[in-house]
Amino acid sequence: MLMAIDKGRVSGCNLRQSDILHFETTVPRVVAMNKSMIFYDRNATLAYSVAYTDLNMLPTAIAWDLLTEAPQLDGFCKWWNNRTDAPKYADRMERRQAEFLVKDALDLSAITRIGVIDLTHKKQVEQILNAAKVTLPVSVIPEWYF
Repeated sequence: MLMAIDKGRVSGCNLRQSDILHFETTVPRVVAMNKSMIFYDRNATLAYSVAYTDLNMLPTAIAWDLLTEAPQLDGFCKWWNNRTDAPKYADRMERRQAEFLVKDALDLSAITRIGVIDLTHKKQVEQILNAAKVTLPVSVIPEWYF
């Protein structure tokens, strides 16, 4: 979705990737809040993606080997592209787009940090948070962008 937004392929959206903030949380925080959730084994827009609501399936439904293999950036494999030379990588891109979705909204207390593209955006976000009297770490993580 970030690429679709950045390339202007989302109708009515004039944003680019630098305008996007990433809110980070963890599965245990979502579970502790008793929120309805669903996760998919790959990009959820694909007709053949599989949806799960049983958290016991999380360890086996997600391609953790593709997500965490070397070389890593911020704990995750930096390579996204599909490759035809190895079956393991034939659908890597869609499997790396596995989604964990929370119904309706998530309380700010579930957020562990906000990731932004650069220092300018970090300062802007921190000003907004300070004005709202919200304490959340804001990190510059250009690796989360392309």
